[in-house]
This record gives sequence, structure tokens and C-alpha cells, in this order.
Amino acid sequence: MTPRRPIFVGLLAAVLVTIGFVVLVRWGQSAGHAGASETEGTLRASVGNLAPAIVGTTLDGKAFDLASAAGKPIVINFWGPSCVPCRDEFPVLAAKAAQHAADGLTVVGVLTDDPVEPAREFAAQNGGTWPTVIDPAKAIKEAYRVAGRPQTYFVDRGGIVRAIQIGELTDADFERSYAKISQ
Repeated sequence: MTPRRPIFVGLLAAVLVTIGFVVLVRWGQSAGHAGASETEGTLRASVGNLAPAIVGTTLDGKAFDLASAAGKPIVINFWGPSCVPCRDEFPVLAAKAAQHAADGLTVVGVLTDDPVEPAREFAAQNGGTWPTVIDPAKAIKEAYRVAGRPQTYFVDRGGIVRAIQIGELTDADFERSYAKISQ
């Protein structure tokens, strides 16, 4: 029994060291993001903070930069056509985009976890007139801390995130959150 004990202790020590290392790395990463400035390019989305940049190519191949919507209320929706709740909320977004167009509302989609062609077809068939940015490397998804689809961010005219909706938007959800960014 004695020869097995040193092996067990050695394995246990290796596991504990590995766990400790992972915890330290994760802690260091989160601490680095918590204090990072926008200019360092590590801004993360949360209520009360500036919305991270969104720069990329849209479903129709055009360049997009969220900065072009500065001064307007913005709704950013992470979605994909294979997501059933995303498909179900799409008519709400289309109706609200039209209803609040006079307020300067800018709706921006971010395609995540789905291929481009089905998203392009779905948006065209279902009134998705707003730009949808493609996020193949998931960098935008990461910056916005997207937990699942759909997930929607309401950004005020000053670029501050005022509300986050995780899950399907209803008409009432939209109006409640939109009231926080439309002044």
C-alpha cells in the first residue's frame, strides 16, 4: 500500500495546482476587464456603462460601425434564424422599428451562432430592414457577454446601456426598456 500513496498524493497535488492556476488565470482576466478603459478595447457591456463598439460587415456585405448611430436610441439584438424565440420576437422588432422610427430608433442585429445565408433569407422574408452584423469570431458576442439567444440591449442617446433583455422580447418588454432610452 505504501507505493500507491505517494502516487495518489502526487496526483492530488497536481490536480490542486492545476485548479489553482485556472482560478488565478480566470480571476486575472476578469479583474483586467473590470478596470479596463474603452481605449484599451476591452470594454464589456453592462447596465450603466458605455456600449462596446460594434464594427463589422452586415448580411448584405456593407461595412457597419455602431458609432454612426451616436445620439440616437439604439436596440442591439443578438439572434440567429435557428433560434425559435429569435424567430418569434422578430415581428416585434420589425413593428417597433417602424413605430419608433420618428424618434430616431436604430435597431442593430448581431448574427451569432448561425450561418449567413439562412439569416439573410429570414431577415428579408420577415421585415428585417435594419442592419445585422455578422460575428463569426464571436468577439461582439463576448464583448456584450451574451448568455444566450435572443439577447437584447437598449442603449441611450449617450451610448450608455440602460437595459438588457435575456430571452424573447414581448411588446411590453420592449416598451418598458425603450422608455429608458428614448428621452
